[in-house]
Amino acid sequence: MATLPNKAETNADGVDSDYRPSDDEEFMNERQLAYFRQKLLSWKENILKESQETLDQLKSESLREPDIADRASSETDWGIELRTRDRQRKLIAKIDAALRRIKEGEYGYCQVTGEPISLARLRARPIATMTLEAQERHERQERVSRDD
Repeated sequence: MATLPNKAETNADGVDSDYRPSDDEEFMNERQLAYFRQKLLSWKENILKESQETLDQLKSESLREPDIADRASSETDWGIELRTRDRQRKLIAKIDAALRRIKEGEYGYCQVTGEPISLARLRARPIATMTLEAQERHERQERVSRDD
């Protein structure tokens, strides 16, 4: 008896779990937008879950170590953890902005040049707002203005 191949699972947006956007299809078609939307929502969900775990851990663990060296070490560790969470809080704002751009039909296009951002760049950094070339120009200009 032959076994049927496993059908790809689909998420809530109807995107196959093994789907990857391709340059062979229309840029930012419904399927690509759904793919990136799901990617952004999953990323945000993971960040929020990690943040909640940090809060739960902070509530349950005491920073009152009897040894002063242990206390200093714990405080340093928590300081690093909280700075990481603060960076992630800022990242959530960028994820929300990308989700808003999807909703408004602006996602995937450079905010400077209006050109499409490469799919490879969006897969690697789904919150990207500029093409690689525009981003590099922007960073060079920032460096020059900082040196002044």
